[in-house]
Amino acid sequence: MGRAFVYVILGGGVAAGYAALEFTKKGVSHGELCIISEETVAPYERPALSKGFLLPEAPARLPAFHTCVGANEERLTPKWYKEHGIELILGTRVKSADVRRKTLLTAAGETISYKFLIIATGARALKLEEFGVSGSDAENVCYLRDLADATRLVDVMQTSTGGNAVVIGGGYIGMEVAASLVINKINVSMVFPEPHCMGRLFTPKIASYYEDFYKSKGVNFVKGTVLSSFVFNPDGKVTGVNLKDGSNLPADLVVVGIGIRPNTSLFEGQLTLEKGGIKVNSRLQTSNTSVYAVGDVASFPVKIFGESRRLEHVDAARKSARHAVTAIMEPDTTPEFDYLPFFYSRVFSFSWQFYGDNVGETVYFGDFSGPSFGAYWVHKGHLIGSFLEGGSKEEYEAIAKVTRLKPAIDDLSELERQGLGFVVALSQKLPVAPAINVGGSMSAVVLEKPVYAWHATAGVVVTASIAAFAYWYGRRRRRW
Repeated sequence: MGRAFVYVILGGGVAAGYAALEFTKKGVSHGELCIISEETVAPYERPALSKGFLLPEAPARLPAFHTCVGANEERLTPKWYKEHGIELILGTRVKSADVRRKTLLTAAGETISYKFLIIATGARALKLEEFGVSGSDAENVCYLRDLADATRLVDVMQTSTGGNAVVIGGGYIGMEVAASLVINKINVSMVFPEPHCMGRLFTPKIASYYEDFYKSKGVNFVKGTVLSSFVFNPDGKVTGVNLKDGSNLPADLVVVGIGIRPNTSLFEGQLTLEKGGIKVNSRLQTSNTSVYAVGDVASFPVKIFGESRRLEHVDAARKSARHAVTAIMEPDTTPEFDYLPFFYSRVFSFSWQFYGDNVGETVYFGDFSGPSFGAYWVHKGHLIGSFLEGGSKEEYEAIAKVTRLKPAIDDLSELERQGLGFVVALSQKLPVAPAINVGGSMSAVVLEKPVYAWHATAGVVVTASIAAFAYWYGRRRRRW
């Protein structure tokens, strides 16, 4: 018993939807493509789960956030897949893969063969049990990774209004869910071991800005400690959490967001792994030429930094999926994947974007007591990272364009003085870049001097930077 396809996408998350749309744009024929997913619904925009889906009023629900509405493109409903001859094999777990024979074996015993495979298996949420804490199966302990998790969380939230929630973790999930819990009139305590929230991205100064606002909304931050155990009532429901520092917190609801782990197990020993994910080249191709990997599970070369990274963000999933399809369908004309790392979030009335890398010296700008501020990261004399809160569309586009350029910076104090004006002025001298999209409405929770005087002659470095960009751009165009 089995079926055969030319193209198979394994995994039904964000990347799968964007890959499917790109396949249709490249002219895939009816019956050539299938998507295999453990979830029972067609691919959807996963960021909505920690944002619009959790709102108490007019919450986001399917089919409103099927891919690819997050990039302002078509909404791919189950009907769309049928009309385009794409087979959706949903509610199906693949229990083994054989990349040499180009086959997948499902838990139901069906063999599915392919000519090309795109691995879009994403990642799973880390469970408390992996850190020696039991209780994940309690009815009011929730995780948030897929639609089933989000639906369960909403059900528990609706019975916890006016009660106490404990959020374990201070990263993306923790911050976004905490905001939603507050909007649902639930008292929130956030517990994490780091000295401040969003420890992988934010500096203490940036984190303090957001923490102060969260505190004004009643959120209690408990830092520098971790969960050690739960307190249960006779029915097995969690009523409190015990922390390693000896303190305890009451809990009607617990949300755990302590990280993810890429789903690579099917391919261990068959494909080369790197940095916790599946290693791919600049065409998103794995160590097996018939297999590609995209999204959270892929460790790919980031050209701007000259090294491979695995990036856990929806933007990377969307763009890597599209590029992999292009590389499969148009192998002779597809350029290298040239991705600028990008992260964003929208909570309450806030909206921030980050581009590049956050290593080196940090230069702040703007008013940290007001609605708009930001930071640059300068490493080895070059601007390599930019963060902006409360910017306009044009300002976000400017920081993206200039961060990709990596301009030379000789004077940090002058960069601080110029602030946002530095990237705005420099970006106006560069070729026009495509508009930046950060996820559309589904992302919202509620909510006269020379350009630079580095040397004696003002503008010398800017001119050199532009010339270097033009040279790079010209070479890139020739490779296309």
